[in-house]
Amino acid sequence: MGPTVSIIIAVKEDNPNLRESLRHCLALDNPADEIIVLPDVAFDAPDGVTVIPTGPCGPAEKRDLGAERASGEVLAFLDDDAYPVPGWLTHAREVLANPSVGGVGGPGVTPDSDPFTAQVSGDIYNSPLVSGPHVRRYLPREACDVDDWPSCNLLVRRDAFLQVGGFDSAYWPGEDTVLCLKITRDLGLRLVYDPRVLVYHHRRPSLRRHLRQAAQYGLHRGHFVKRFPETSRRPTYFAPTLLAAFLALGWIPGLFSRAFRLAFATIAGSYGVAVLLATPFRGGPVRYLLAAIGTVLTHLAYGTWFIRGLIRRTLPTQPRMGITTQEEHTR
Repeated sequence: MGPTVSIIIAVKEDNPNLRESLRHCLALDNPADEIIVLPDVAFDAPDGVTVIPTGPCGPAEKRDLGAERASGEVLAFLDDDAYPVPGWLTHAREVLANPSVGGVGGPGVTPDSDPFTAQVSGDIYNSPLVSGPHVRRYLPREACDVDDWPSCNLLVRRDAFLQVGGFDSAYWPGEDTVLCLKITRDLGLRLVYDPRVLVYHHRRPSLRRHLRQAAQYGLHRGHFVKRFPETSRRPTYFAPTLLAAFLALGWIPGLFSRAFRLAFATIAGSYGVAVLLATPFRGGPVRYLLAAIGTVLTHLAYGTWFIRGLIRRTLPTQPRMGITTQEEHTR
């Protein structure tokens, strides 16, 4: 069986995605020892699910509260719009049987049931030109050690979690980056990526919400470059900003020189070709073209907000769960 596991799901309120996630959690091949859901107010949950109402508060606060109340040796953090494959905990327990491992995570794959625009969002994240080495967050890739993993599919040892003070973070998104850094840097434990520890994760249902999500990622990563350089001061995180700056300003020298105009057109054209080659071709030409356009817009959104994160001395505190996965899907 392996270590005991408590699944923890922070959420604003009962919703269809949560019900879908709970059905899959209850049907796992190697079941969890308990499932804890933390909404603002109580609701009638299926048998085998513990509901702990928290009142309005942020995701990290809810997860910390769930960890305090959990009895499992492993805390399995899951978003309400993500649901696991049947062998999710079987494989996670195998990895965590190694005492040098403090946590394990796996990919969050876009489900085939997602609507068209959400599939486009998934295609954008699946592009290596968008996610680079982090594409393993969205697609199964070879197992490896990592030092930063999203809390939509993150399982950590409870004793390690409590030892570093839990999430204890006002950041959202980004609270998971802080937690993973504490576990790997402060405790010297490994954080493992295993493609078998897979969940299906619903994407944003419109390009506008997808870009807003990308902008928030850029804002926090830009700020984290200053606060947590160990895992955030990496070239891949700066690339979209350099691209945005080039597209915004690189044409100006061309006003005075034909050579500069040619250089700008060549580089911009090469970037366009790279986008087309890297964009997954799934679901027909319309979806492909939207994903290609969305890739460019994602680079620009992330890159410009990354600059804002670099400049800002502080970030707003994490929102109440009014901006959670489900509300993002329905707003």
